[in-house]
Amino acid sequence: MNDRVPPTAPVPLSALLGHPALGLRQVAGEREVDTPVYFVHTSEMEDPVPYLLGGELLLSAGVHCPEAAGAGTYWDRYVARTLQAGAAALGFGIAPVHETVPRALVEACDRHGLPLVEVDRQTTFTAVASAVWDAMAERRHHELRSVTEAQQSLATAAARPHPVPAVLRQLSQHLGAWTVLYGPDGAELAAAGPRPPGQARTALGALAGRLRSGPSSAAGRAAGAAGEELQLTAYGLGGPAGPEDRLALGVCAPRRDGADGAIVGVAVVLLSLLTARRVVGAEAERTSALVRLMLGAEPARVAGLLARSQRQQGQSGQREQREQQGQQGQSGMPTEAPGAPAEPSEDGGLWTVVHGRRRGRGRDDGLLATAALAAGLGTPLVDLDGDALRALVPGEAEVRAQPGWTLGAGAPVPAADLARGGADAARALRRAVAGRVPLVRHGARAFGVVSLVDPAEAGAHGRALLAPIEGAPALLETLRVWLSLHGSWDRTAVALEVHRNTVRQRIARAEALLDVDLGDADVRMELWFALKWA
Repeated sequence: MNDRVPPTAPVPLSALLGHPALGLRQVAGEREVDTPVYFVHTSEMEDPVPYLLGGELLLSAGVHCPEAAGAGTYWDRYVARTLQAGAAALGFGIAPVHETVPRALVEACDRHGLPLVEVDRQTTFTAVASAVWDAMAERRHHELRSVTEAQQSLATAAARPHPVPAVLRQLSQHLGAWTVLYGPDGAELAAAGPRPPGQARTALGALAGRLRSGPSSAAGRAAGAAGEELQLTAYGLGGPAGPEDRLALGVCAPRRDGADGAIVGVAVVLLSLLTARRVVGAEAERTSALVRLMLGAEPARVAGLLARSQRQQGQSGQREQREQQGQQGQSGMPTEAPGAPAEPSEDGGLWTVVHGRRRGRGRDDGLLATAALAAGLGTPLVDLDGDALRALVPGEAEVRAQPGWTLGAGAPVPAADLARGGADAARALRRAVAGRVPLVRHGARAFGVVSLVDPAEAGAHGRALLAPIEGAPALLETLRVWLSLHGSWDRTAVALEVHRNTVRQRIARAEALLDVDLGDADVRMELWFALKWA
């Protein structure tokens, strides 16, 4: 398919032929290979080339060629041009011009191999197009769900005692493939799934070997045991080592679909982190210890973190030392390690303390979550402890909201006043939680009631008030949006993508269950605060 075809999930032509409401029937053309359909286009032009991108099911009723003009040469030229335009198949509508599919058109499609589908006179072209869009949406939803489930299972596997084999097993199950981890010398360090024939394993190992010359991935094909074609792909795993020293992930699969690339991408990231875990884990432990010390923790309480980080560093630190010694020997002067932090100023400069709480029923993603927060906040000084977060942002840089977290940021303070900055950040976090906003900065104006009410007490009151509709999420969400939009039926309907009568029915139902009068401004205000705190 040409490069103008969008990266969407195509619909197999067989799915349309099997659609019970369409009544389509293939009468000519290629039947052995299932044809992917990316678009539906209706045209009655004699020459369709200027109007097609490629991958379409081209629909026509033959208006451009009345029955009397239906000579074989006309249809042969029309089919040839349709193929030249890249159309996936041709759908011919019976009536109002033609009572049957022209015989010359059938012969031309057979001759050129273009699938020809007869569209019943009772089936509108709009119905065919609608069926294609519905099928595409369903396939896209299925792909997204597959990627989400795979991501969750791979992340869970990465947290197990033996994470690398566990990740390979999960990846193998999701792809129906053989997965293998290659060492820098090409040796198979771990593998999962049904082993392919020796020829395929050799070819996959050769692809992994090509990565040592620099590229990050390589792909190829090999024959399977039953004569099927196997898809081979190798991916270099990132890390501090150069291409000649890095590991590689190999995948041997009988097929590929739209979700496979995203699933493998998640596995590559996890395996890159896991295979470099000794170094990265030590850095995370040291960073947590540093943040806790700067915020006033007793040294004895963080000594364990520092000891673990020292043990984890192990031989990786020795390797870095040897590399630095080699650089010093070449220049005669000591060389600073790449990425080493600059020396702090004498007074320590200004720091912004950030406290955070994970929203929802999240999961501690360890190094992945720490790295994402460090990048988002612009600081490596992040202490992630379960659902709690503390961070130190140098200088007066702006603190931004982070997905999945509620944050409170203190005002910038000198290093000597970090304890005060931490207390300000904690108060800001409480206001953010009470106000159900992603970020509150200390010193920013807050409406008095939100900052004065204890969050725990407010939450209990809100939950009690809303208890009659707690089991009806549609009512809760409709009430929340309706109140936020000052009782506008039309704007609420647009925001929720429902009919305004549906909004009226839901609000009336919520009003009856809560036994309140929503025409009373005091009642609406109390419900609004309950929704924010509950």
